[in-house]
Amino acid sequence: MGGHSICLETINPTTHTSVLFFDLFLGLPTLLFTIFLAVKAKAAVNKLVRSQSHIMATYYAFLWLVCILNLLRASIEIWEANPKGHYTLWNVLWLTARGGMLFLEVSVVVFLAQGYLVSSRKALIRTLVISSVVALVDSFFKVLFIWVWRINLFGATTDEVTAGSGWNKWMFWGAHTLIYLIIYMCILALPHTRWRDRLPARPSFYRYVLFLVILDFVAFLGAIMLAAGATQGYCLYGICAWVYYAFYPPILYMTFLAEFFQDTDDEESAYYSEMKDAGYFEDEDF
Repeated sequence: MGGHSICLETINPTTHTSVLFFDLFLGLPTLLFTIFLAVKAKAAVNKLVRSQSHIMATYYAFLWLVCILNLLRASIEIWEANPKGHYTLWNVLWLTARGGMLFLEVSVVVFLAQGYLVSSRKALIRTLVISSVVALVDSFFKVLFIWVWRINLFGATTDEVTAGSGWNKWMFWGAHTLIYLIIYMCILALPHTRWRDRLPARPSFYRYVLFLVILDFVAFLGAIMLAAGATQGYCLYGICAWVYYAFYPPILYMTFLAEFFQDTDDEESAYYSEMKDAGYFEDEDF
């Protein structure tokens, strides 16, 4: 039981000390990645200006926004390190940070999945609309659970470990991860169907989706175990939560932006030309 309690405190802190440990443990990778972005910012902005790619500029800006939101959430939680006394504040912070990350997560898949079929202007607008709708609907249901049905999705009570009182919370997270797991598994299966030409041929896209499949699968197992009263699920779910919040921004950068921000102009031109041939930049004025 002691190990399971440690896992619970790691993902859902209930004391001042565990809050500090939790946010430092979760926020340090994001801080290091933000420093990396800051060091590379001048060169990145110069390349964005030269390429005049509104698509890359949009994703770069949103990546910065997500990192800042996560650091802001961690900083405020450390400053107000008492989860029991700040129910609304903590849930608003988590909803905002999680909504931004979900927006990015969905937008990469939506944009790359339609890149061969529409112009860059249509692709970007459609991507922003679809991703915004998904993130807003997702957040709406979380708001219902948190403030209407008073189910603390982003926190924990001390009796969760022993009484299993959080089964409804974990049923929500189990269903939530299952939905995205099914969607991403279908995307991985598409290259083996007649619709394979509708998806990008870049291996990095499928590595990105595979990462999300593995993460959602393990998180789903952890959530179902917890809903059934098996406290071992805290460690499974906790590992997935930490990997997602700590390493998703760097993985997104490596998948979608790293090649674009290569050090040489030749590599930049080759990457830009490859994406343009795929139909990503058909509108020269956008």
